[in-house]
Amino acid sequence: MNKKFIGAVAASILFAACGHHAETTAKADILKTDLDTTVSPAEDFFDYANGGWIKKNPIPADETSWGIAQLVQKELYDRLLHINNDAVSKHATNGVTQQIGDFWATAMDTLAIEKAGLDPLYEELAKINALQTPKDVMTQAAHMHTYGVGVFYDEGVSQDSKNSDAEAYYMTQGGIGLPNRDYYFNTDPRTTKIREAYPHYVATIFRLMGADSNLANKKAASVVALETKLAAASRKLEALRDPYANYNKMAIAELPKLSPNIDWPTYLKEMGVSHVDSVIIGQPEFYKALDKVISTEDIQTLRDYMGFDLVRTYAPYLSKPFVDANFDFYSGIIRGAKQQRPRWKRVLDAEEHAMGEALGQLFAKEYFNEKAKKRYEDIVENVRSAYKARMEKLDWMSDSTKQKALHKLAAITKKVGYPDKWKDFSKMEIGKKSFAENMMHANQWWNNYELNKLGKPVDRSEWDMTPQTYNAYYNPSNNEIVLPAGIFTVPGYRDEELDDALVYGYAAASTVGHEITHGFDDEGRQYDEHGNLRNWWSPADSAQFKKRSDVLVKQFSAMVVVDTLRINGAASLGENLADLGGILIGLDAFKQTEAYKKNESINGLTPLQRFFLGYSLGWMYEIRSEQLASQILTDVHAPAKYRVNGPFPNVPDFYNAFNVKPGNKMYLPDSLRVRLW
Repeated sequence: MNKKFIGAVAASILFAACGHHAETTAKADILKTDLDTTVSPAEDFFDYANGGWIKKNPIPADETSWGIAQLVQKELYDRLLHINNDAVSKHATNGVTQQIGDFWATAMDTLAIEKAGLDPLYEELAKINALQTPKDVMTQAAHMHTYGVGVFYDEGVSQDSKNSDAEAYYMTQGGIGLPNRDYYFNTDPRTTKIREAYPHYVATIFRLMGADSNLANKKAASVVALETKLAAASRKLEALRDPYANYNKMAIAELPKLSPNIDWPTYLKEMGVSHVDSVIIGQPEFYKALDKVISTEDIQTLRDYMGFDLVRTYAPYLSKPFVDANFDFYSGIIRGAKQQRPRWKRVLDAEEHAMGEALGQLFAKEYFNEKAKKRYEDIVENVRSAYKARMEKLDWMSDSTKQKALHKLAAITKKVGYPDKWKDFSKMEIGKKSFAENMMHANQWWNNYELNKLGKPVDRSEWDMTPQTYNAYYNPSNNEIVLPAGIFTVPGYRDEELDDALVYGYAAASTVGHEITHGFDDEGRQYDEHGNLRNWWSPADSAQFKKRSDVLVKQFSAMVVVDTLRINGAASLGENLADLGGILIGLDAFKQTEAYKKNESINGLTPLQRFFLGYSLGWMYEIRSEQLASQILTDVHAPAKYRVNGPFPNVPDFYNAFNVKPGNKMYLPDSLRVRLW
């Protein structure tokens, strides 16, 4: 899932990239102008393809990465700013226009926000400070989860992995303030520096909440110690990719056996969990450790931990001292940002989180059309056909497993552009009281929306991304690919300015083929055509899959990204398989087009060369070293450069396109290449 990692979710509109061959006469050829011809494509293809643009476009101080998504995002921001200003000017008293207008006006009212300070959280902080017993603590924790503060653990509603027709309630590890458990224990200098800075950030929050320096430092030390206990009981990133090991269904009535000091049946009821008699525990050992923390930790430490987590979560929506402290640690120290982004952009990001699909209704109406939707639906089918042909020729897969794989491929549902049915936001309480409270109300709405799914049939028409999102995903439980309008955008270009080769590399390979391949990656392949976690592979075929995919694990695990940090080949395997599979089947689909068959060059570049350059355009990023280090530890996607240079040496046509020979850095001996799809 989540094909495009860019440090934060980016989004945009779609200038529909078509399937027509067209000379790029209206504007400069983006594939040509971005080249760095001082670099050989056989030595470093990423730098060759994107280095020209990167050299001319340094990362702005308020960004942790800079590239294609931010260019796309700029177009989106302009359009969403127009939508918001238009909503404010209409002074609507109800409906989506009222919600958008009031959200925007309140979030941009800095005078009121600065005057209020911590006041929007006063009532909840008072409840926390009044807690006296572990029972009180868990009652308040249950309440805090309803408005988006994930104290102690994570939870939520999702399709049951083993019964995709039913919605299930999942409980997983969580409750920590650093990005993941490795930040608490890794000993490399970069991670150690972040871990040592964390208590200072926690203490800063306590000082802003009114504690003197000595007391703030003491509270911070206790909170970090508590989080470290939770982190110690948490699984590593790669261990979370095993869907069977992270699926442990338990009756709600049996949960006290796991955590005897926590009255889960009562707390789940208070949270609104109903119509189910069982839950799925991701990591049972975590809940055993949590039981000990809740029952033995000093009550003041529990209160401090909860108060800090509340303020940390809502800091971006409070007055400037809280915003600055949050930015300095999470964006500055961890990710390397030098200054904050303009407020209006941050408000648009918050609005996307709170009510993005409400915006999407206006966005799709104004900026996307049925013709574009149809074009990309056709590309999906072309890629599907190419994958089918490739599967049918596999010599390592048995006929029995192959037929099931083909059946699953045919059953994949495609969702392109925008939903056919929109969510109803009419009951989301958005007003002019405060930015923080609007965010709290939005989180409460989403919590209720998700919990209301329990006991009801799964709505397979639902989207988990908004139309304006520059991202895409494969949902194994629905066996579907979801391709929002924004993901296909080439910034600044109209449809007729994009040739087939660029489109098939940029869209068919990098997005469509990538997401379809997720249905058959190391995790996705464990789900059947109906979306159920079920083993449909023969033992021999499973062994062959692992043997062949382990070659890719080994390749990526050898790549040093920053300092001594290497890519986690096991954790990133699914995305790396999807990248490689997407390239292979996207190229197969491109070979069926007239543009490929005519083999006419554009600006000195052959169709095959433009295909690989088009794919690389989708990963045109420069990323700060701090952000790279954070990504290696927390994300299942390899950094952008390695999503180009990593898979290409496994693609035979790449060698022909750019005359890659033994001795070149992009060359892999035939015996070391991945042969899976």
